[in-house]
Amino acid sequence: MSLPASLDPDLLRAFAFIAEEGSFTRAAARVGRTQSAVSMQVQRLESVLGRTLLLRGKGGAVQLTPHGQYLLSRGKEMLALNDDIWSAFHEPSVQGTVRLGTPDDYALRFLPQILRRFAETHPAVEVDVLCAPSSELSERLKAGDLDLTLCSEGHEPRRWPAVELWRGPLHWITSERYAPHRRDPLPLAVAHHGDGSRVECSWRRAALRALERAGRRYRVAYASATAAGTLAPVMAGLAVTISPISWLPDGLRTVRTEEGLPALPDFGIMMLKAREPTQPVTDVLADYIADTFRLESSRTDLCA
Repeated sequence: MSLPASLDPDLLRAFAFIAEEGSFTRAAARVGRTQSAVSMQVQRLESVLGRTLLLRGKGGAVQLTPHGQYLLSRGKEMLALNDDIWSAFHEPSVQGTVRLGTPDDYALRFLPQILRRFAETHPAVEVDVLCAPSSELSERLKAGDLDLTLCSEGHEPRRWPAVELWRGPLHWITSERYAPHRRDPLPLAVAHHGDGSRVECSWRRAALRALERAGRRYRVAYASATAAGTLAPVMAGLAVTISPISWLPDGLRTVRTEEGLPALPDFGIMMLKAREPTQPVTDVLADYIADTFRLESSRTDLCA
């Protein structure tokens, strides 16, 4: 039995750069080669696969064919694996402890794959994880108790540098078995309002504003210190809540548009570093977190 032809990562990378830039010229600049050399790489890739991947339009614009769209999605996964393997053998050894903060719902959704990938290439690094509400994590970061943290948009300290990892819509969450979203007034399960030391939960604020603008009556029936803690009364059919993530326990679902609740705004997941983080482990972990979000985004909508 003959073996299938191999895909050269260099060819895949050139193709991915062309797709991302929408231009052979800009892609050539990224790989440090001439435009004609990059064009030849694409031709070789199309020859190996036996399919047309790119079409050139007017003014040099580049358009992906259906086969090209499929290759871009799967090719990025292959390149990420290639880069992980290369890094494992060529990155300098990094040791130490990095203190990472994250809200509990992000920990469940994203942290397993981040920590798995990171441990494979940096086994000598200890990651000390603190799960807490975004408002608390921001304060702990300012106090120097954390090196790095994820948080919900709106909880970043003023004038503090932040990296946006993801942006997308919030969703209303209800029970699959019961219908609390049909009650009037609408019963809500949300985060605590906050006190003098905490900023009000951005999801709570967005939900209440949307309901007030729509003239929909509501009452806060349940409050929790964490977003994950708001799910229990929803599972019992006693309230609705809000969330940006598609990962939900059995028995919960998003409220459909036609069911009458007002649209919620877009929302961001942010990453912040301490003023004086432990280095170089903090920068290395931050890069892995950003790469994981980029990879997940190329596969599917993270939170829709």
